Amino acid sequence: MLDNLKSSQKVVGVKQSAKALENGTARLVYIAKDADPRVVNNIIELCRKNAIEIIYEESMKHLGKACGIEVGAAVVCILK
Repeated sequence: MLDNLKSSQKVVGVKQSAKALENGTARLVYIAKDADPRVVNNIIELCRKNAIEIIYEESMKHLGKACGIEVGAAVVCILK
């Protein structure tokens, strides 16, 4: 399922994902299970508010790697 992350139009990170959710351009959100809850709680709330599906990924490292970046990612937002 993460194979589509490299080719999809996306934003990586909490701030950029929050902007996409607020602007209505988000289609799907991936959240790492090991991300700090204080960091991702706002994203979860925005997803619920906007009826956006959340997929939980095992780790920040795995999510970052699936996006083709060298660092971990707490949140990745797939755009419409």
